[in-house]
Amino acid sequence: MPRIELQTKIKASKEIVFDLSRSINLHKISTEQTNEEAIAGKTSGLIELGESVTWRAKHFGFYQILTSNITKFERADLFVDEMVKGAFKAFKHEHHFIDTNGETLMIDYFDYESPFGFLGKLAYKLFLLKYMTDLLTERNRIVKDFAESDKWKQLLV
Repeated sequence: MPRIELQTKIKASKEIVFDLSRSINLHKISTEQTNEEAIAGKTSGLIELGESVTWRAKHFGFYQILTSNITKFERADLFVDEMVKGAFKAFKHEHHFIDTNGETLMIDYFDYESPFGFLGKLAYKLFLLKYMTDLLTERNRIVKDFAESDKWKQLLV
C-alpha cells in the first residue's frame, strides 16, 4: 500500500493544531478547489472517536462520495480516520501532533490502495500520488495559516 508522509511545522500549540485538523468546517475551507461538502454523519464542528463523515467532492471531473470513520483518538496527540466507503480500495490517514518547544510538528501518514488492480497501480504512478500529495499539502497549509493567525478563533471558540 503506498504511503504519503508529510511533516508541517506550525507556530501554535498542539491543542489548537489538533482541533483545527479535526474540524469539519476547516476541512471544507481547505478543499474549496474540489467543492467538498459534508453530506452525512458529522457535518460541522469537531469530529470525535467513533464518528463518521460522508463527503461529496469533485475529483478528476466527477463527483465522488467518500465516508470515513475516526478509529483512534488520543486528545492532542493523534487521531486516525479510515475510509468505510469510497473510491479507494482502502485508506488510512494518521494525524500525529508533537510539541517541539512551543511549536507543533504535525505529521501525516496517508496509506491508501487504489482500486482497479493493475490500472489502479498505473494511475497511482502516473498521477494519483502527486494529486493526493498536493491535496494534503494544501490542507496542511490552511491548518498552518489558521493556527498561526487569529483565524482559528473563528472555528474553535
